[in-house]
Amino acid sequence: MATAGHSLRDRQIASLKKILNLNETVSQDDSDDPHANGLAPVGPILNADGDPVWKVLVFDDLGRDVISSVLRVSDLRSMGVTMHMHISAQRHPIPDVPVIYFVEPNSTSLQGITTDLQKGLYSPAYVNFLSSIPRPLLEDLASQTATAGTAEHIAQVFDQYLNFIVAEPDLFSLGMQKEHTYWALNSAKTKDEELDYVVDRIVSGLFSVIVTMGIIPIIRCPKGAAADMIAGKLDRKLRDHILNSKDNLFNARPASSAGTPASRPVLIILDRNVDLNPMLSHSWTYQSLVHDVLNMKLNRITIETPVDEDNPAKGVTKKGYDLTSADFFWEKNAALPFPQVAEDIDAELSRYKEDAADITKKTGASSIEDLQNDTSASAQHLKTAITLLPELRERKAVLDMHMNILAALLSGIKNRQLDNYFQMEENVMKQTKAQMLETIKDEEKGTESLDKLRLFIIWFLSTEQEVGRADWTQFEEALTAAGVNTTCLPYIRQVRATTKMTQLTTINNNPSSQPNAQGGTTDLFGRFSSLSTRLTDRLKETGVGVPGNLASNFDSLIGGIKNFLPANRDLTVTKIVESIMDPQTASTSAIAKTENYLYFDPRSANARGTMPPPSVVRAGTGAGGNMPGGAATLGVGQGAGGAAASFGQRRQGYTDAIVFTVGGGSMDEYGNLQEWVRRTGEGRAKKRVVYGSTELLNAEEFIREELERLGGEVP
Repeated sequence: MATAGHSLRDRQIASLKKILNLNETVSQDDSDDPHANGLAPVGPILNADGDPVWKVLVFDDLGRDVISSVLRVSDLRSMGVTMHMHISAQRHPIPDVPVIYFVEPNSTSLQGITTDLQKGLYSPAYVNFLSSIPRPLLEDLASQTATAGTAEHIAQVFDQYLNFIVAEPDLFSLGMQKEHTYWALNSAKTKDEELDYVVDRIVSGLFSVIVTMGIIPIIRCPKGAAADMIAGKLDRKLRDHILNSKDNLFNARPASSAGTPASRPVLIILDRNVDLNPMLSHSWTYQSLVHDVLNMKLNRITIETPVDEDNPAKGVTKKGYDLTSADFFWEKNAALPFPQVAEDIDAELSRYKEDAADITKKTGASSIEDLQNDTSASAQHLKTAITLLPELRERKAVLDMHMNILAALLSGIKNRQLDNYFQMEENVMKQTKAQMLETIKDEEKGTESLDKLRLFIIWFLSTEQEVGRADWTQFEEALTAAGVNTTCLPYIRQVRATTKMTQLTTINNNPSSQPNAQGGTTDLFGRFSSLSTRLTDRLKETGVGVPGNLASNFDSLIGGIKNFLPANRDLTVTKIVESIMDPQTASTSAIAKTENYLYFDPRSANARGTMPPPSVVRAGTGAGGNMPGGAATLGVGQGAGGAAASFGQRRQGYTDAIVFTVGGGSMDEYGNLQEWVRRTGEGRAKKRVVYGSTELLNAEEFIREELERLGGEVP
């Protein structure tokens, strides 16, 4: 989507390379792979004698997450990092070895650094803070260093502005799971200082993203609630930095950062309550299924397989997989619907088999494995084969991994009947109360009761039908009987009043993208039966460690999956983004919703008013009453300094955007935005959308950690 080397991930990796080379500039050759695992061409810096400078890396929780999402251990090794450890772990002295600290600027980290230097664990120390260290803490560090007499051991102290986690080229989160931002911003029990901390942490993360991208955006957000508060504080932080810093972080950037608003990106900040459905929906794309079914974290998944399917008492074996940017199959298929991925794995395996057969045929060997020991083949053919072997083996390893993942997904889809839930959600507006009640009571609808709760919440937040008290009681009783924890439902009942007015989901009337009139349950590919047979054979051929029982049943498993493509549907956030980025083609209803969005330009000369106290943005106070997100009814915008956009500002359009949701992000939403970018970019200027959130959560985490806590607070 982005130009090579210019995606958010590429920029973050470039910053991390510089840190790992002790903040010396790393030259980027044309041969450098801009991806995360393409670090091999850039070696460690050398000392005066030409020997590599070996280093130790020490990080805290966020520092670990930032690095591990884009780099692997082999990448660290290639940059001269021999050991990496957590700052709270017990560590042994390694005298005269440089240490790189990559930590958040807080008192715990400062104490850890001072203690290390006092003990003489490492020297010298290169201290890199993930965000700007506040002056009081910097003075504390200076005081502790002076008291301990360890000043000569500190070589550098840098603010790095990297306190965000990049999962995909243009997908990031602030890693705020522990802060429970959705709960904090919608609970009446959140204290002012806690709310202030959450808002400041979000502003700090967004500031770092903007610094990393190197260009100051226009900021748009709805009036009121947390998004307005965050936009106002971020605008002030950017403005103060530009005005008060002689060598500000944007001085060395391209001139476009000081250009016209149309040449700059737009940062759209939205509250999660604008649309809750994507946080709960069942998706049909490869990426979303992996996130939902296999609980992907920091691009890593763990798959459990029984040691003996006939004897569960023998336990399970666990195997971890990293889905990196070097994974050609993931890059190509992550955003595609599941049936297309199943078809592509078959095509890739066929291509691999043909390439392997071609090499072995030329050399006369019986298989790839025999080539290593074969001395009879001609020298020229053997040289060609040996050159191609590493690439072939890497391809085989990637395809084997994805066969394992697909097998695990198929098992999850079958057991939970996710294809049925997805189909019902695609047509959720057509579901009647009686049909919904029947689905909840149906004991055959999958093994995971939480899926029924997710479907019900989506239906309840979307339906035009009136759900009376008697109906509500029936649904609650049915869900409880199905084994569902209904703690979150009182909150969901309150939130319907606010989100019903903000949802803008539409389905494009493109016949080629629609399921058929019977609900899309027929075989659209026409070749899916033969495809499933070939996949069964592939599982047996590749021997990828899939349980034998699953391999033998692969045909019946995949044959039972309803093979239909998702409707070409734009989610609410996508419609909002379209109305701001491309108002000429956006729907009238979407433009009407964003017409009153506030407009901030940190480079303009307009003065800003004072910021309101954090209690103003708390849900459940003031005019908002007991409504979740009730602060949206308050005039926070006036105090925060946001201005109503002029007609020209509302219609100017943008090529680049950063979309940030406050209170949790969804892989489904990210995929939908990228699909819109691809669809609208045909024959027109290419758009780019970076999607981010306070944290990326799957449906189970969002219900357990956020909604249930809020539901328990409703009287």
